[in-house]
Amino acid sequence: MVYLAPLPTFVRVYKKKSTEGFESLPYVVALVSAVLWIYYATLKPNAFLLMTINSIGCVVETIYIIVFIVYAPKKARILTLKLLLVFNMGALVLVLITHFFSKGRSRIHVIGWSCVVTSAAVFAAPLSIMRSVIHTKSVEFMPFTLSFFLTCSAILWLVYGLLLKDFYISWLDFVKGNQSLRRSLRSVVCWLPNIVGVVLGTIQMLLYVVYKKFNNNFAKDQERKQPSPIVNGKNMNHIKASNIDSLPRQVSGDIEVGRDENLYGPQLEHSDDEA
Repeated sequence: MVYLAPLPTFVRVYKKKSTEGFESLPYVVALVSAVLWIYYATLKPNAFLLMTINSIGCVVETIYIIVFIVYAPKKARILTLKLLLVFNMGALVLVLITHFFSKGRSRIHVIGWSCVVTSAAVFAAPLSIMRSVIHTKSVEFMPFTLSFFLTCSAILWLVYGLLLKDFYISWLDFVKGNQSLRRSLRSVVCWLPNIVGVVLGTIQMLLYVVYKKFNNNFAKDQERKQPSPIVNGKNMNHIKASNIDSLPRQVSGDIEVGRDENLYGPQLEHSDDEA
Protein backbone atom coordinates (compact mmCIF):
# COMPACT_ATOMS: atom_id res chain seq x y z
CA MET A 1 0.00 0.00 0.00
CA VAL A 2 2.91 2.37 0.66
CA TYR A 3 4.17 1.92 -2.90
CA LEU A 4 0.67 2.39 -4.36
CA ALA A 5 -0.15 5.44 -2.20
CA PRO A 6 1.23 8.00 -4.74
CA LEU A 7 -0.87 6.48 -7.55
CA PRO A 8 -3.54 9.27 -7.49
CA THR A 9 -0.75 11.84 -7.78
CA PHE A 10 0.65 10.27 -10.94
CA VAL A 11 -2.80 9.75 -12.43
CA ARG A 12 -3.24 13.51 -12.02
CA VAL A 13 0.20 14.14 -13.58
CA TYR A 14 -0.71 11.93 -16.55
CA LYS A 15 -4.09 13.59 -17.09
CA LYS A 16 -2.71 17.14 -16.85
CA LYS A 17 0.50 16.27 -18.73
CA SER A 18 2.41 18.24 -16.11
CA THR A 19 4.10 17.55 -12.76
CA GLU A 20 3.02 21.02 -11.57
CA GLY A 21 4.58 21.56 -8.12
CA PHE A 22 5.24 17.91 -7.21
CA GLU A 23 8.78 16.79 -6.38
CA SER A 24 10.65 13.63 -7.40
CA LEU A 25 12.96 13.28 -4.37
CA PRO A 26 10.68 10.96 -2.29
CA TYR A 27 10.38 8.50 -5.19
CA VAL A 28 14.09 8.48 -6.03
CA VAL A 29 14.99 7.82 -2.38
CA ALA A 30 12.33 5.09 -2.14
CA LEU A 31 13.77 3.39 -5.25
CA VAL A 32 17.32 3.35 -3.87
CA SER A 33 16.05 2.10 -0.51
CA ALA A 34 14.20 -0.78 -2.19
CA VAL A 35 17.32 -1.72 -4.19
CA LEU A 36 19.48 -1.87 -1.05
CA TRP A 37 16.86 -3.94 0.80
CA ILE A 38 16.85 -6.43 -2.09
CA TYR A 39 20.63 -6.75 -1.84
CA TYR A 40 20.32 -7.18 1.91
CA ALA A 41 17.71 -9.91 1.34
CA THR A 42 20.16 -11.83 -0.86
CA LEU A 43 22.60 -11.94 2.06
CA LYS A 44 20.05 -13.16 4.60
CA PRO A 45 18.43 -16.60 4.70
CA ASN A 46 14.63 -16.87 4.65
CA ALA A 47 14.18 -13.32 3.34
CA PHE A 48 11.73 -14.16 0.56
CA LEU A 49 9.08 -11.71 1.79
CA LEU A 50 11.62 -8.89 2.01
CA MET A 51 12.81 -9.68 -1.51
CA THR A 52 9.27 -9.82 -2.93
CA ILE A 53 7.98 -6.59 -1.38
CA ASN A 54 11.00 -4.54 -2.40
CA SER A 55 11.07 -6.00 -5.91
CA ILE A 56 7.51 -4.77 -6.37
CA GLY A 57 8.63 -1.46 -4.89
CA CYS A 58 11.46 -1.15 -7.43
CA VAL A 59 9.09 -1.68 -10.35
CA VAL A 60 6.45 0.74 -9.04
CA GLU A 61 8.93 3.48 -8.11
CA THR A 62 10.65 3.16 -11.50
CA ILE A 63 7.31 3.70 -13.25
CA TYR A 64 6.62 6.75 -11.10
CA ILE A 65 10.01 8.26 -11.90
CA ILE A 66 9.61 7.61 -15.64
CA VAL A 67 6.21 9.32 -15.64
CA PHE A 68 7.68 12.23 -13.67
CA ILE A 69 10.59 12.65 -16.11
CA VAL A 70 8.28 12.53 -19.14
CA TYR A 71 5.94 15.28 -17.90
CA ALA A 72 8.32 17.39 -15.79
CA PRO A 73 9.64 20.76 -17.00
CA LYS A 74 13.25 20.85 -18.13
CA LYS A 75 14.69 22.07 -14.81
CA ALA A 76 12.86 19.43 -12.73
CA ARG A 77 13.74 16.72 -15.27
CA ILE A 78 17.46 17.52 -15.07
CA LEU A 79 17.34 17.61 -11.26
CA THR A 80 15.61 14.21 -11.17
CA LEU A 81 18.23 12.67 -13.48
CA LYS A 82 21.02 14.11 -11.30
CA LEU A 83 19.41 12.66 -8.16
CA LEU A 84 19.07 9.26 -9.84
CA LEU A 85 22.71 9.33 -10.90
CA VAL A 86 24.03 10.36 -7.47
CA PHE A 87 21.92 7.93 -5.42
CA ASN A 88 22.40 4.96 -7.74
CA MET A 89 26.14 5.53 -8.02
CA GLY A 90 26.31 5.69 -4.23
CA ALA A 91 24.39 2.42 -3.92
CA LEU A 92 26.59 0.76 -6.55
CA VAL A 93 29.80 1.86 -4.80
CA LEU A 94 28.45 0.54 -1.49
CA VAL A 95 27.57 -2.83 -3.02
CA LEU A 96 30.98 -3.16 -4.69
CA ILE A 97 32.89 -2.22 -1.53
CA THR A 98 30.96 -4.67 0.64
CA HIS A 99 31.23 -7.39 -1.99
CA PHE A 100 35.01 -7.21 -2.33
CA PHE A 101 36.15 -5.93 1.06
CA SER A 102 33.61 -7.35 3.53
CA LYS A 103 32.78 -10.95 4.28
CA GLY A 104 30.16 -12.80 6.26
CA ARG A 105 28.43 -10.96 9.09
CA SER A 106 30.40 -7.74 8.61
CA ARG A 107 28.93 -7.39 5.12
CA ILE A 108 25.43 -7.98 6.48
CA HIS A 109 25.96 -5.35 9.17
CA VAL A 110 27.24 -2.74 6.71
CA ILE A 111 24.36 -3.27 4.28
CA GLY A 112 21.88 -3.46 7.16
CA TRP A 113 23.02 -0.10 8.52
CA SER A 114 22.84 1.35 5.01
CA CYS A 115 19.27 0.11 4.69
CA VAL A 116 18.44 1.72 8.03
CA VAL A 117 19.82 5.06 6.81
CA THR A 118 17.94 4.94 3.49
CA SER A 119 14.73 3.93 5.26
CA ALA A 120 15.07 6.99 7.49
CA ALA A 121 15.71 9.06 4.34
CA VAL A 122 12.46 7.79 2.81
CA PHE A 123 10.55 9.26 5.75
CA ALA A 124 12.65 12.44 5.74
CA ALA A 125 12.35 13.05 1.97
CA PRO A 126 8.94 14.81 2.23
CA LEU A 127 10.56 17.47 4.48
CA SER A 128 11.16 19.61 1.39
CA ILE A 129 7.45 19.39 0.60
CA MET A 130 6.60 20.35 4.19
CA ARG A 131 8.80 23.43 3.85
CA SER A 132 6.95 24.37 0.67
CA VAL A 133 3.59 23.88 2.40
CA ILE A 134 4.56 26.21 5.23
CA HIS A 135 5.93 28.80 2.80
CA THR A 136 2.97 28.80 0.37
CA LYS A 137 0.29 27.85 2.92
CA SER A 138 -1.03 25.36 0.37
CA VAL A 139 -1.26 21.56 0.58
CA GLU A 140 -2.03 21.10 -3.11
CA PHE A 141 1.26 19.36 -3.85
CA MET A 142 1.64 17.36 -0.62
CA PRO A 143 -0.13 14.02 -1.23
CA PHE A 144 -2.05 13.07 1.90
CA THR A 145 -2.24 9.38 0.94
CA LEU A 146 1.56 9.07 0.84
CA SER A 147 1.96 10.64 4.29
CA PHE A 148 -0.86 8.50 5.68
CA PHE A 149 0.42 5.14 4.43
CA LEU A 150 4.05 5.91 5.31
CA THR A 151 2.91 6.65 8.87
CA CYS A 152 0.80 3.47 9.02
CA SER A 153 3.72 1.41 7.72
CA ALA A 154 6.09 2.88 10.32
CA ILE A 155 3.59 2.23 13.13
CA LEU A 156 3.04 -1.39 12.07
CA TRP A 157 6.77 -2.15 11.81
CA LEU A 158 7.38 -0.45 15.14
CA VAL A 159 4.64 -2.45 16.88
CA TYR A 160 5.93 -5.64 15.25
CA GLY A 161 9.40 -4.96 16.64
CA LEU A 162 8.04 -4.20 20.09
CA LEU A 163 6.03 -7.44 20.14
CA LEU A 164 9.18 -9.36 19.26
CA LYS A 165 11.08 -7.45 21.97
CA ASP A 166 13.61 -6.18 19.44
CA PHE A 167 13.27 -2.69 20.79
CA TYR A 168 14.03 -3.12 24.45
CA ILE A 169 16.31 -1.11 26.71
CA SER A 170 16.27 -1.35 30.48
CA TRP A 171 18.68 -0.73 33.31
CA LEU A 172 19.31 -4.48 33.39
CA ASP A 173 21.09 -4.17 30.02
CA PHE A 174 23.49 -1.62 31.46
CA VAL A 175 24.30 -3.96 34.35
CA LYS A 176 24.89 -7.01 32.17
CA GLY A 177 27.84 -5.49 30.36
CA ASN A 178 28.98 -3.94 27.14
CA GLN A 179 27.89 -6.75 24.84
CA SER A 180 24.26 -6.56 25.92
CA LEU A 181 24.43 -2.78 25.79
CA ARG A 182 25.74 -2.83 22.23
CA ARG A 183 23.04 -5.30 21.22
CA SER A 184 20.33 -3.12 22.76
CA LEU A 185 21.65 0.05 21.16
CA ARG A 186 21.78 -1.78 17.84
CA SER A 187 18.10 -2.65 18.26
CA VAL A 188 17.30 0.99 19.01
CA VAL A 189 19.03 2.19 15.85
CA CYS A 190 17.39 -0.49 13.73
CA TRP A 191 13.95 0.71 14.82
CA LEU A 192 14.89 4.39 14.76
CA PRO A 193 13.69 4.91 11.14
CA ASN A 194 10.21 3.78 12.13
CA ILE A 195 10.16 6.14 15.10
CA VAL A 196 11.28 8.95 12.78
CA GLY A 197 8.63 7.86 10.28
CA VAL A 198 5.84 7.99 12.85
CA VAL A 199 6.89 11.46 14.03
CA LEU A 200 7.38 12.98 10.57
CA GLY A 201 4.28 11.32 9.14
CA THR A 202 2.16 12.65 12.00
CA ILE A 203 3.58 16.16 11.48
CA GLN A 204 2.81 15.98 7.75
CA MET A 205 -0.79 14.94 8.35
CA LEU A 206 -1.26 17.68 10.95
CA LEU A 207 0.14 20.22 8.47
CA TYR A 208 -2.26 18.92 5.84
CA VAL A 209 -5.27 19.27 8.14
CA VAL A 210 -4.25 22.75 9.39
CA TYR A 211 -3.47 24.27 5.99
CA LYS A 212 -6.34 22.53 4.24
CA LYS A 213 -8.68 24.18 6.75
CA PHE A 214 -6.81 27.47 6.30
CA ASN A 215 -7.23 27.29 2.51
CA ASN A 216 -10.95 26.54 2.81
CA ASN A 217 -11.51 29.44 5.23
CA PHE A 218 -9.46 31.78 3.03
CA ALA A 219 -11.50 30.84 -0.04
CA LYS A 220 -14.76 31.47 1.83
CA ASP A 221 -13.52 34.87 3.06
CA GLN A 222 -12.53 35.87 -0.46
CA GLU A 223 -15.95 34.82 -1.70
CA ARG A 224 -17.65 36.94 0.96
CA LYS A 225 -15.51 39.99 0.22
CA GLN A 226 -16.46 40.09 -3.45
CA PRO A 227 -18.90 43.00 -4.00
CA SER A 228 -22.26 42.34 -5.58
CA PRO A 229 -22.92 44.93 -8.30
CA ILE A 230 -26.45 46.21 -8.68
CA VAL A 231 -27.90 46.65 -12.16
CA ASN A 232 -31.49 47.82 -12.50
CA GLY A 233 -32.04 47.12 -8.80
CA LYS A 234 -30.83 43.50 -8.98
CA ASN A 235 -27.57 41.84 -7.92
CA MET A 236 -25.56 40.80 -10.93
CA ASN A 237 -22.12 39.31 -11.50
CA HIS A 238 -19.24 41.71 -12.04
CA ILE A 239 -18.32 42.63 -15.52
CA LYS A 240 -14.67 43.58 -15.20
CA ALA A 241 -13.00 45.63 -17.87
CA SER A 242 -9.29 46.25 -18.16
CA ASN A 243 -7.21 47.63 -20.96
CA ILE A 244 -10.16 47.86 -23.37
CA ASP A 245 -8.93 49.30 -26.62
CA SER A 246 -11.22 51.93 -28.00
CA LEU A 247 -12.71 51.04 -31.33
CA PRO A 248 -14.07 53.46 -33.93
CA ARG A 249 -17.82 53.59 -34.27
CA GLN A 250 -19.24 51.80 -37.27
CA VAL A 251 -22.60 52.24 -38.89
CA SER A 252 -24.43 49.25 -40.31
CA GLY A 253 -27.63 50.27 -42.00
CA ASP A 254 -29.68 52.38 -39.59
CA ILE A 255 -28.07 50.83 -36.45
CA GLU A 256 -24.96 52.45 -35.00
CA VAL A 257 -22.56 49.90 -33.49
CA GLY A 258 -19.52 50.94 -31.46
CA ARG A 259 -17.66 50.92 -28.15
CA ASP A 260 -17.57 53.78 -25.70
CA GLU A 261 -14.06 55.27 -25.51
CA ASN A 262 -14.51 56.39 -21.90
CA LEU A 263 -15.02 52.97 -20.33
CA TYR A 264 -13.10 52.48 -17.09
CA GLY A 265 -13.51 50.97 -13.62
CA PRO A 266 -14.59 47.52 -12.59
CA GLN A 267 -18.24 47.93 -13.62
CA LEU A 268 -19.65 48.76 -17.04
CA GLU A 269 -22.80 50.76 -17.51
CA HIS A 270 -24.79 49.86 -20.60
CA SER A 271 -27.08 52.27 -22.41
CA ASP A 272 -29.19 51.78 -25.47
CA ASP A 273 -27.88 53.45 -28.60
CA GLU A 274 -30.26 55.63 -30.45
CA ALA A 275 -31.24 54.51 -33.87
